[in-house]
Formats: sequence, structure tokens, C-alpha cells
Amino acid sequence: MLPATSDVLIVGAGPVGLATAAALTGAGVDVTVVDRAATAAHTSRAAVVHAHTLEVLDRIGAAEPLAAAGIPAPRFTIRDRDRTLVPISFAGLPTRFPYALMVPQSTTEAVLHDRLVAAGGRVLRGYEAVGLSGGTVTFANGESVTARYVVAADGMHSTIRELAGIGFGDPSSGGESFTLADVKVDGGPPRDEVVLYFSGAGLLVWAPLPDGTVRLVAAVDDAPEHPGTAYVQALLDHRGPDRSPARVTDVVWGSRFRVHHRVADTFRAGPVLLAGDAGHVHSPAGGQGMNLGLKDGLALADALTEALRSGSEAPLDRYAAERRPVAQAVVGFASQLTRLATVPAPLRPVRNALLSTLARIPAFRRRLAYRLSGLDQRHAGPAVAEESQHGIERTGHRAART
Repeated sequence: MLPATSDVLIVGAGPVGLATAAALTGAGVDVTVVDRAATAAHTSRAAVVHAHTLEVLDRIGAAEPLAAAGIPAPRFTIRDRDRTLVPISFAGLPTRFPYALMVPQSTTEAVLHDRLVAAGGRVLRGYEAVGLSGGTVTFANGESVTARYVVAADGMHSTIRELAGIGFGDPSSGGESFTLADVKVDGGPPRDEVVLYFSGAGLLVWAPLPDGTVRLVAAVDDAPEHPGTAYVQALLDHRGPDRSPARVTDVVWGSRFRVHHRVADTFRAGPVLLAGDAGHVHSPAGGQGMNLGLKDGLALADALTEALRSGSEAPLDRYAAERRPVAQAVVGFASQLTRLATVPAPLRPVRNALLSTLARIPAFRRRLAYRLSGLDQRHAGPAVAEESQHGIERTGHRAART
């Protein structure tokens, strides 16, 4: 049974909604969390939690249980088949979490749900939002909740964003199609390293998971709904390592998804505020999407807590003004990685030479480590966010012009 009123109504109980709710509930805010799914999802796309995200999640007690459930990957490498173009180490970063934490999104959600419950909150499931009038959300079963603020944490196809009339980039763009598979595999790169493979056919991400499987994500046209062993093996054969090939022995789980590179026109419309994929979507290159969303959620929880206590709308306006340019920078960075991965064959030697030359410069490698880990966002306002994407972006522009 839904309450008639609430200070904050969060629509969507994925990682972003759960993190926002846990922080708000811990601060004593009256929160209602709903999700249209009857049960929590056990399969998911995101598989990495970066250093800065862990720092942010530490304040709600989620970092340590997440770290205990995942495996640390202290290295991120960009390769063209067997050739290492850019080796990036997180080991020297000034953080308690000098690594990329490899952990399935389902585990991340379970940890965040535990933190919400520990703070005294819960998720109300089976409620599909169908109407919005001011701060009143109506659900398919006829019930409604009137809230002072409504958080749209309901993903890329956000119903709340659409009902609020917030634009979401160019709907005519076709987007990118990806195949995703968790596989058992013999051989291949070390299991403490995340690899982004560049190839003429498209990018391929290799990411080890705690259960011994490897998460593979590849940009493909017309991805199959359920990729089989032969299909995934062909992706590795054409895009992955050649001298030390990886052999797929089983596909544990596979799926497909399509993403567009979009940022919402605004992150606030009256009582409605956006967080996570409701506000931004992009390529999985670099593993930035869920991380950006989780930081949205914690920043929004701070803004809502301050607004409710002070009676001022300024914190919410500040949230919207600051998070959108950060999202634009991250979307730009992911787009640039994707473009670099798929430059035309005649330009690949130029791209590889440029990246290999730049990779010899410690400051370049360190800058990318900060960018991937999210540590460049520790004090990110619009200017910092804009500057954070320039390093590799300039490289891509050089390759494209050559």
C-alpha cells in the first residue's frame, strides 16, 4: 500500500534509486521508493565500480561490502589486438581504492538495498508510473502519491522524464547496438586487468568478474538476443588477442542492448529531478555509466536534504546546474573512446602511433587514470567537468584530421 504523501518519491529501484534512497533515509528524510518490476533484477550490464564512486558510496557504508564482494583490477589497458597502445595503472592514485572494482550490477544493487533497509527504508514493487501532475504521480493500479519532490531514477526510457516534458537529445539518432556476454573462458588477458580492444570491426571490452567468468561487451550491428558460444568466440577471434587467444567454453548469460549518446535538456523541471540513465546515456566504453549515475544519486540526496531542511530551492537548482555538464563531459569521453576504437583502417596506424607516443608520457597516463577512475570529479563544477575530457579528445581529433 502506497502512502498518500511523501517528502521524496523515488521512481526506480535500480542502483541509482537505491543509493539516493539510502542516503536520504539515513539523513531522516521521508522517502518512498517504487519500482514497476515485481522482483529485483539478477542480470545486468554494469560490471565496474570506479575509485571515486567507492569514495562517494563509503559515506553510506556501501564501499566496504562492495569491495569485499568484488575483485580489484589495478590496470586498464587499451590494445589493438596484441599491441598495447595505452597501459593505465590505478595503483598510484591518491585514494583508498586504487583500482577498478569488478562486481556485477546485481551485487551492487543488493549491497545498496541492504544499506537502505539498514537505514529503515524499503522498496515498494509492482508500481508502474503512468501519470504526473506537479508532484503527484499516478500508478497503473489507480493509486497515487503526492510528493514535494519526485526523483526520476527509472532509466533510459524514463516515464517520469517524459511525463515531465524534459527533452532527451536527438530521438532520430539510431544509437549503437551492443552484445553482452558473461563467459567461461580459457586463456586471454590476466584476470586482474580490464582491456578495451580497438579493432576495425568495433570495440570489445574484456572485464573479469568475481565468479571466474569474464564480461565481454562488443559494439555490433544487429546484436543477437541470446549470443551463443560460437558467436562470442568469433568476436574474440576477430577483435581480441591473437598470440594468446582466449577460448570460450560456455556462455553463462548473454543479452543485447542499444544506447544513444544523449543528455537530458535539463536535470530539473519543477518538483521533478533526474538522476542516472534518466538524465544521460552513452557507450559502455570506459565503464562510466552506472558510476556517473551513482554520483548523481548521492549529490541529489545532499541537495534534497538541504532543500527540505532550509526551505530553499537553491540546492536543487545547483544540483541541476552542476550535474548536467559533468554528464556531458562523461558522454563526450565515452563517445571519443568509441570513435577512436573504430577509426577507418587507413587511419589505424596513425591512431596507434599517436596513442603509443602519448602513452610514453607519464602525465598523459595519469590523466587518463584520473579520468577513468572519476577522481577528476572530486570537486567537479562545470569548468572542471569540461576540462576533464580534453586529453584523449584532442588525440581523437588529430587522428580524424590526419
